[in-house]
Amino acid sequence: MHDFRRLQVWQRSRELFVALDKLTKTFPRSDRGVVATQLRRSAFSIPANIAEGCGKVSPRETVRFLQIAAGSVTETENHLLLATDLGYIHPKTSDALVEQTAAIRRMLFRLTTNLAERAPTSGG
Repeated sequence: MHDFRRLQVWQRSRELFVALDKLTKTFPRSDRGVVATQLRRSAFSIPANIAEGCGKVSPRETVRFLQIAAGSVTETENHLLLATDLGYIHPKTSDALVEQTAAIRRMLFRLTTNLAERAPTSGG
């Protein structure tokens, strides 16, 4: 495809990961790193899969990795909501972060749709 670093969706997902990494360091010790680790792992997966997809030769393969990234966005949103329910994240902070995940999801959907339209169909 092209240089993933130029994609706004990669840049936004990278920013989200950095923000969540910083935030999870404030989680209580009682979490024992469980929720924090899951949140960091899922958020880390978003830009990683975007980057990996951009390294693929075919648009179809790229789309597959972007879909995996979209799944990680949804997983991240779930973990954010659970952390908020547990009182680890202030609701206003959570709302802003959930909005960021929604924006990333929309961007991934548009990019995936555009690439899928350009991908040749198999069986010709």
